[in-house]
Amino acid sequence: MSVREYWSRQWVRRALVVLVVLAFLAPVFGVAAERVGYTEPLEVAADETGASGSADPVISSPLPDYSVSGLPGPLGTLASALLGSAIVLVGMLALSRLLAREQ
Repeated sequence: MSVREYWSRQWVRRALVVLVVLAFLAPVFGVAAERVGYTEPLEVAADETGASGSADPVISSPLPDYSVSGLPGPLGTLASALLGSAIVLVGMLALSRLLAREQ
């Protein structure tokens, strides 16, 4: 199947529209979480056990705290959502093409 045939499928276009809409909603949820004081349960558990901030991170994240460094809050969250979604989408498309070749 060619790339053009793949992208012409209706479900692929619908999935991409849903993905973009959800990415644009990410900043809304980020701002709402800040306003109500939401913290992730894993961060709360780390704070309670003294594990947060006690050592240098094992790896550094290119998108720390779901944001892109240097961009203001909601815009950084939007960029992070779009970039992260694109990375996963491209990776899975590449993997699916590799698996399809094996069959």
